Amino acid sequence: MGVLVDGDRHWCTASVVASPKGNVVATAAHCADAGSAGSMEFAPGFSGAVKGSYPYGTWKVRAVQTDERWSGDGDDSFDYAFLTLEPDARGRSVQSVVGAAQPDWGSGPRRRVTVFGYPDEDHNPENRPISCTTDTRPDADLKSDVRIDCAGFWTGTSGSPWLADHRGPDHLGRLIGVLSGGDTDVASTAVLFDARARRLYEKAARA
Repeated sequence: MGVLVDGDRHWCTASVVASPKGNVVATAAHCADAGSAGSMEFAPGFSGAVKGSYPYGTWKVRAVQTDERWSGDGDDSFDYAFLTLEPDARGRSVQSVVGAAQPDWGSGPRRRVTVFGYPDEDHNPENRPISCTTDTRPDADLKSDVRIDCAGFWTGTSGSPWLADHRGPDHLGRLIGVLSGGDTDVASTAVLFDARARRLYEKAARA
């Protein structure tokens, strides 16, 4: 888990999804809209005051996959994206360095999840990730979404992974979706990954 960066700024959270080439990360579609392939990078394990540090280095984004219903109509039911990364300067895939969560394309709306994210510097000057373990429930407004109530998920946590069966760094669990919205820092929502998300992931894995 880490942040999307472009120069000195970071604006969203992203995480590695297991793939054959080890080069795919997931985030929110509106996060991918804020950057561009070629200039956007993924920095896992990012932390530290001011500009922060990159303990594992960075990986450049080569391609971005979003659903046309998001890119065309801004449909919140498709607010997820899969990014294809270049190897790092040493020729390594991101997955070989930091590991990856397995994608879950058929989760139900009620799961025990652990959510990790990076609030923006206004609320998190040390750039430390926060986490919350809680139960999801269906969202009342969007049938594609599930909701959690956890304090502290300010701007910057969009794209945060929602991990079921998470047991620690050696067992990251199953990625059921990414944080895509919320009315306050307490109320957060995610679109559950399904067959449509899987098709985008497969395009990213082939890119």
